[in-house]
Amino acid sequence: MAPSAPADSSLAAARHRLRAWMLEGLADMAKHHPGPQSAHRGQRWWRVMCLTGVDYFSTLGYQPGIAALAAGLLSPIATIVLVIVTLAGALPVYRRVAKESPHGQGSIAMLERLLSFWKGKLFVLTLLGFAATDFLITITLSAADASTHLVENPHVSSALHNQQLVITLILVALLGAVFLKGFLEAIGVAVALVGLYLALNVAVVVVGLWHVATAPHVVADWSHALTTEHGNALAMVGVALLVFPKLALGLSGFETGVAVMPHIEGDPDDTEARPTGRIRGARKLLTTSAVIMSVFLIVTSFITTLLIPEDAFKPGGTANGRALAYLAHEYLGSAFGTVYDISTIAILWFAGASAMAGLLNLMPQYLPRYGMAPHWARAVRPMVLVFTLVAFLVTWIFNADVDAQGGAYATGVLVLISSAAIAVTIAARRARERGWSIGFAVISVVFLYTTIANVIERPDGVKIGACFIAGIILLSFLSRVARAFELRVTSVVLDDMAERFIRDIAHRKVRLIANEPDQRDLAEYRDKLQQICTDNDLPAADDFIFVEVTVGDPSEFESELRVRGEVLHGRYRVLCLESSTISNALAALLLHVRDVTGAQPHIYFEWTEGNPFAQFLRFFLFGQGEVAPVTREVLREAEPDRARRPRVHVG
Repeated sequence: MAPSAPADSSLAAARHRLRAWMLEGLADMAKHHPGPQSAHRGQRWWRVMCLTGVDYFSTLGYQPGIAALAAGLLSPIATIVLVIVTLAGALPVYRRVAKESPHGQGSIAMLERLLSFWKGKLFVLTLLGFAATDFLITITLSAADASTHLVENPHVSSALHNQQLVITLILVALLGAVFLKGFLEAIGVAVALVGLYLALNVAVVVVGLWHVATAPHVVADWSHALTTEHGNALAMVGVALLVFPKLALGLSGFETGVAVMPHIEGDPDDTEARPTGRIRGARKLLTTSAVIMSVFLIVTSFITTLLIPEDAFKPGGTANGRALAYLAHEYLGSAFGTVYDISTIAILWFAGASAMAGLLNLMPQYLPRYGMAPHWARAVRPMVLVFTLVAFLVTWIFNADVDAQGGAYATGVLVLISSAAIAVTIAARRARERGWSIGFAVISVVFLYTTIANVIERPDGVKIGACFIAGIILLSFLSRVARAFELRVTSVVLDDMAERFIRDIAHRKVRLIANEPDQRDLAEYRDKLQQICTDNDLPAADDFIFVEVTVGDPSEFESELRVRGEVLHGRYRVLCLESSTISNALAALLLHVRDVTGAQPHIYFEWTEGNPFAQFLRFFLFGQGEVAPVTREVLREAEPDRARRPRVHVG
């Protein structure tokens, strides 16, 4: 048996190293670094723009084709409507979101402040469900679209026929591997991909415009066909407005733009409370990417509509989902077309990187703080594995079909943009900015109309979003139940009076009495003391301190515990606490007293009458319930050593 000991030791060491590697940089993408020295750390805004740009700019791979299918000859005009909504609607909204929520929580944090207690948590979980829909479908849809471009490349189409699902799963796995390696590596890859992809698109656009300019009849034929089909300019604009919801995918990228704000380098004197440089960098990021994308959208929709036959855009056509790739092969040759295909495949594959970064920053900001995710959910690598596995499942369910996932993607994008527009409207109104309030309200109406129209046309998006929401809510509440007996107090802070009470009683036996404050008159404390002494056979002359907990927001999970000392009626010392739960606050106080005094504190309770299950529900939902046994259970989990555990007495 002796030779197995070294093997067991090496196995344990390997497990320890694996655990340390998995939990390295706990909350690295979500924690707030206090102080001016760390708040400005990060990447230059244009580098972070490339991370969000792999999602936003990659829509050039399919957006011209979507516009052509939705609007036909009106594609350039419909795209101009999209650009107007982008620059006059989405961009001002998210520039305001960057100012109001500079730590990466986005518009969800702005709306979270409007609601309290459990209804606020449920509202946030619902929005997180749509965010998860948007970000996860971004990963799976982009990977599926990349595999489509690969499979349809004329050089490899015969060899890779019917292998789209396998290729998509491999691409998703590779994306997860990049984030397991490290976040800086992801930004480096994004910069290279975006730079190459935009340069190749410039070449395609220049050549396309040259062919349009050297063939004047193309523009004349298009103009004549437009007039014949729609009659006049007013009718054209009306139809363009009607088909606008179908082009909503061109608005993707704004939510991830604010989600990755913590990674933008700020000014040296930035603080977490006032990250002025970070906000300025985020606004540059949003504006620059929106302007670049707007120019590309207008020009590419124009040249693809004029130069590609209408039938080629239809399902099964050679330009379906790859209009610019079609032009690259047609006008720049097979070699350039293949390079363009490789670049498109690469950026579509890595488009999920911005979504992964958004998920890794967004989810740890809320779920662990709500107690609705385990502690390891604050670490990057375990969450990368979770999101990658979910992406595998989504890809398998939809069989890597781009069209099948389009409705869910558009729904997630539009719900988040609509919520952002509503959030900034409320923020402007509270700031008494009348002009901005009216402007943002109009933008909100536009996005709400677009969202509703998209849902009516593609209700599957809401169904998929509802599945994500139901899954998040179910897992969140199961986690909350599993973590119900954790200590849940981040720190204990005593005022001068409370510290004086503790120092004084530490010279004797530390005895605390848990009291539910009622009238707080002389009789209440006198009767309570007499009852405790009688129930526990204690001499009334012993030294006691009353402890009273006021429950604030019971839906909160983690919080700082502040303790205030009072002397009531000239004789009774009282420690006043405010917390989301009574039991966890009392347990945290007892452990703090033990640690600072070295003495083992005793606390005395009276039994609470009522059904145990009903009392647990009261504790879970309202932070009250049967206090004594729950306090003892919290102490048991927090301090395994029974000899060092504070004593709980119930009479």
